[in-house]
This record gives sequence, structure tokens and C-alpha cells, in this order.
Amino acid sequence: MKDAALKPASRPELTFGPNPRAGVLLPYPLPGPYDYKLPKDVEVARGLLVVAPLGPRETLGAVWGAAEGTVGDNRLKHAIPLEGHPRLPGDLCDFIDWVADYTLTPPGLVLAMALRSRQAFEPPQLRTAYVLGEARPKKITPARARVLEIANDGLARSVSALAEDANVTPAVVRGLIEVGALVPTALPEFAPFIAPDPDHARTALSLEQEAASRSLKAAVAARRFSVALLDGVTGSGKTETYFEAVAETLKQDKQVLILLPEIALTVQFLERFAQRFGTRPAEWHSDLSQRERRRTYRAAMNGEARVIVGARSALFLPFQELGLIVVDEEHEQAYKQEDGAIYHARDMAVVRARIAKCPVVLASATPSLETFVNAGAGRYAHLKLPRRHGSATLPEVRLVNLLEDRGETGTFLSPPLRQALTASLAAGEQAMLFLNRRGYAPLTLCETCGHKMTCPNCAAWLVEHRYRRRLVCHHCGHGTETPPACPQCDTPSSFIACGPGVERVAEEFARVFPEARMAIASSDMLQGPGETQAAIRSMIKREIDVLVGTQIVAKGHHFPQLTLVGVIDADLGGSDGDLRARERTFQLLHQVAGRAGRADKPGLVLIQTRNPNDAVMQALARGDRDAFYAQERQYRERSQSPPFGRLAAIIVSSHDGEAAREAGRLLAKAAPQARGVKVWGPTPAFYSLLRGQTRERLLVQAERGVDIQAYLRAWLRQVKVANAVRLTVDVDPMSFA
Repeated sequence: MKDAALKPASRPELTFGPNPRAGVLLPYPLPGPYDYKLPKDVEVARGLLVVAPLGPRETLGAVWGAAEGTVGDNRLKHAIPLEGHPRLPGDLCDFIDWVADYTLTPPGLVLAMALRSRQAFEPPQLRTAYVLGEARPKKITPARARVLEIANDGLARSVSALAEDANVTPAVVRGLIEVGALVPTALPEFAPFIAPDPDHARTALSLEQEAASRSLKAAVAARRFSVALLDGVTGSGKTETYFEAVAETLKQDKQVLILLPEIALTVQFLERFAQRFGTRPAEWHSDLSQRERRRTYRAAMNGEARVIVGARSALFLPFQELGLIVVDEEHEQAYKQEDGAIYHARDMAVVRARIAKCPVVLASATPSLETFVNAGAGRYAHLKLPRRHGSATLPEVRLVNLLEDRGETGTFLSPPLRQALTASLAAGEQAMLFLNRRGYAPLTLCETCGHKMTCPNCAAWLVEHRYRRRLVCHHCGHGTETPPACPQCDTPSSFIACGPGVERVAEEFARVFPEARMAIASSDMLQGPGETQAAIRSMIKREIDVLVGTQIVAKGHHFPQLTLVGVIDADLGGSDGDLRARERTFQLLHQVAGRAGRADKPGLVLIQTRNPNDAVMQALARGDRDAFYAQERQYRERSQSPPFGRLAAIIVSSHDGEAAREAGRLLAKAAPQARGVKVWGPTPAFYSLLRGQTRERLLVQAERGVDIQAYLRAWLRQVKVANAVRLTVDVDPMSFA
């Protein structure tokens, strides 16, 4: 992320008068606000939400600035403020402008992310509940008596809630309503969020945690912008430490935003939060229903929701009084939004905190190199938790050289790993087998002619999912049954599975350890937070002996009885041409290793690799994270790669392959010459065919001081690509696929 002072775009003051005008921003990829008239006597303010006509339809928009055109009143259309005149907070409007300017995204597309719950602006609805009335039924059955006893506390409940609490059918409740024993009362549409209690159950902290929490609380109390890296080993109690900053923010009567990279991580987190603060926080993520999103959005805007835990899109909620942002697992690539408005939530969280004049905490056991360098340079406070909490110690990490200990052909559990599993199961302890590859096998090919089953829409192999009996593309979702004969040589039943996925590892484990209780955890097997939560609870209750999983179980989870972690193939992703591939491999394997030995029993991690002398593997075996970072820093400095240089990617894509290639050539030819800037490409993207579209990439590499956005704007203004071609700009790319 560009480390420069904020420069909000200058804008004239809004006009007031008998016929006020304003520029209204609409949530579409338009070049900017459109001018509209507003009703007389409306107090025009930035962020005021209005309904404005656009062509044949009406749409929700926001007043963004003064009208800029000279069109007469008789030609301007009217924009009508919503009932109650709600408006987006000024700091959110400024944030939207900043994100749009930085990412070269039309501001309307960024506004659309802040208007994700449009129903939240509709007048609140009332719901009907029932309380005890004065009449009494002539006939009192045991079921009716239970309902009346429940209702005697004076609380208003719905029919279903009364039936559930009294363990009766809804018909019993409705019968009491008919005779007047229960009478209706109107309640707000949503029950209010319970305010978290900062003093509910404070956890005993270690000396290092206390020191870090004091620094974080002081930053909150100062009520000004600051950034702190909370850098603690796995199991060191980072969450409990920043919970103290959350408590201080609540005492300051401010709101808190806690970002998590994946929905799966919210399962245990919400329970830990409730234990500490006496109630669960509000949630914001894509798995919520529209009704739940409407409730959280309103509660953020009116200040009722004091703490919101959410995915990256929660950054665009209309907080009334934001006092703290926490980005947990700040290194995670899941914080990068790759579609629509392309942005990195960690970097934008820093910007949002700066605009809101509040502190932001970045927490991780394996910080991104960008954050680590900023902390080392003093731009961020660096708070360290070097030891695990309580009596727990870091696990022992051993490398298993698969060139020497690979076992029988066609097997994936090496002899040392099988021995460790035998010992772990005999001791009544739990184990985890990790492979970051979904499905049964990544490649299915014909044993006779070598034909590979590939996706017709993408430059990718079809992955076998044996439990679903399908071959599936993990990029576009295309799926098909395995054909009875090879489509190229027509040999029947000739397909073989090449390489392992988690399903294949689980199959081998079940064959070797038939008595053990095993479960698979991957996004294919666990549909949504409910199933993920059930799997995690089964692990905690020791109903599972061995969990075979992908990165969905690699971080954030605490399993007290888990003492053994086996990494099946540590070399996956280590050399895919991505400048961050080594860093991501180290972070992922370090995080999954950190699941072992988090309680009283010591942990053991066995990492199977064909490259035991690789720097990543050696750093993991020695537990020397900082040495790996120092080496990675030297590599990035020499190559002027982030954070010591800047990158931007331009991707052109089209269903017409020649049109995409021609657009790439036109762009390369028009690239301006500029000091400190290099342009590479065009070249076919790693996935040159994706969802039926041919893709070409160009990469801009610039020195750190270059205004790369200005360079891109000047460049793209010169080129007009064909309508059939889509052009996407990715500032600070994280993926090179």
C-alpha cells in the first residue's frame, strides 16, 4: 500500500436555497456524480441518501458534492431524500473517495459496497409478540399451564418462542390467544443488540500480554490514529490481548470493528468473545441472510452495535463512532478482494482508521513482509508476544525427506508419519493431517494414451471428487462425471488418479487405521459456518481422533488435545512464479504447525518434503521465522519488489481470444516512458483461459516514490479497447494467476 498522506479530493461547498442542486453519486460504474435537483427546504449534506431516477428506473444514491453543471432547473431531474433523511457518515464518504482514487475504481462501484443492505434504509417494521392477558381459559391443561407460567415473567415473545420455551405445539399458544389469555403487543422489528460488558470476565494475562495490552489501551484512550503490529507466536494469546483494547474502546463509548479473513474463523472466535464480554458481537459476512444484514447495518449506523466482527466488506459499514479496528491474521491473502473494486482490506483498514482518527491493530504470528518492515522501521508500533500462554510450549518440528522415506508406491503417509500417528492414537491424543488440496486427486489421466481431463472453460485440470463422484473445475465450477471411456483413445475404464487430495489422504488413513475416528475438513465437505462449527465442536469434544483438512483448519482454531500435525506435501505452492509464494508457503505451514501442543501436552509436527534444504523448510525446522524474513527482505530489496517497490497489474480478458491479445499489444505500445517505471508484457496469464475468457497480463513495476496511479491514468487515457474486451486494474496485486 502506498505510504503517503491522505489527500481527499477538493470539492466546492454544497449550495442551499429555494431550489437546491447537488451532485449525486449512484452505485454503478459511472465516471462520477450526476447533477440533480432536490426538494425545496431540504438541508443538503454530503452523504444524504436519496432516490434518483437513472433512465427508466429509480435507484438509491448519495449526495456527494455540489452540482457542477450549468444545466437549467427545468432540465434537471429530482432526487428525493429517504424518509427521515438518513445519511452516510462523512468519514465513510471520504473513505469511499480514497479507495476509488487509490484502486482506480469508479467511485460508484465503491459506494455500492457501502449500500449492500439497501433495505436497511426502509422504515423499521414492527413485529407482533404476546404477553400475559387478564382473561383466563376455562380449561387449563398441563401444556397451557406451562405456557402461562413462561409468560408470567412479563417478557413479550412470539408464538414460536413461547411454544419452544414451554415445549408445546404452536397450536396450544394460539388457543390461549383466541381466549384472550395472551394478548398481542407491537415490538420493534429486531431485538436490540446487547451491549458487551468490558468488565464481564477479564482473562489473567502474562507479563508480555499485560505490557502489550497497556500499549493498545493507551492508543485507544488517546483517540488518534496509530498502527500497532501485535506479533505473537501461535498460542501466545493475541486475541485475549487485543480484547483489552476492545474493552477500553467500549469504556470510551466508541464502536469496534474486528476483521477476520474467513467465515470459518468466526466459529470459535464468537464463543471466545461471548465468554469475555458476556454476549456475542454483531456479525457481518456473506453467509448472513438479508434480514440479518439489514439488522447489523442499521445497528452500525445508529451506534447500537458496539462491536462488529466481519469479513473484509465490513470496512464499508456506516459506523457512527468508530474507535478501534482490529485486523486479525493480517497476513492472510483472503483479505484481498479480487473482483469488482479490487482492494486489500488490511491496507484499507489502515486508511479507514486514519480517516476516522482511531487506532488499528494488525495481529499475526506470521506478519506480511510489508507489515513486518513497517514495524521494523518504526512506522508501526511493534508489540511482541514471544511465548505461548500458560504452560504450553511451541511444538517440535521435524522434516521428513520423501526422497528417503516415501514409503510404498501410491501411498502418501510416510513411515515416520505412520509411526507418529500410531503413538498419538495409542496415547488417546488427537492429530491433524494437512494438505492444501481439495478433492481426491488433482489430475485424472488416461493410462493408455496420457490424455488429461481438463476444463473446457479454463486452462486447468479437472479435480476428482470421489465422494461426489464428479470431476470439478475449482475455478469456474464446471463439473462432469468421469467418462466410461477415454474421449481421445476410446479405451474403457482407463483413467487413473494422479496425486493426492484430502479425500485420498483420508482414504489411506482409514485403510491403515480402521479403528480411528476420522473426519475431513475442506470447503467442499463443510457447507457453511454451521457445518464448520459442528466439525470444530466434535474435535474439541474429542469425538474425532484425526482431522484431515485443508487451510480451513490451518489457523485460528484451538484444539487442546491436538498434539500431532502431519503436513502431507509441504512443497505445494512453493515455486509457482509468484513473488510472494515462498512467504505464503512459510506462513501457511507455520500456522498449521501452530495447531499442535497448544495446551499442557507437547506437540510434534512432521513436514513431508522433497526439498528439505530449501530455505522455507529449514526456517520451519529451526523455528527461525525472523531469519526467513531477513532473507526474504534481501530478495525483495534486490528486485525492488513490495514493500521496496510498487506493482500494478493490468489484465485484459475476452471471449474473443484475438481481441484480448490485440488489446494487450495496444496497451504495451501505448505505455508511457517514465523514470523509475518498467512495463512487462503482455503475456498470457497463468490461467490463460478462465471461465471461457482468454486472459493477457501486463505488469507495471515502479520505484517506491512513483505515483503509480497517476502513471496508470495517463496510460489508460490513451487507449480505447474494443467493447468485447474487459480491462481490469489491480494496484498492489497479491495473485499472479
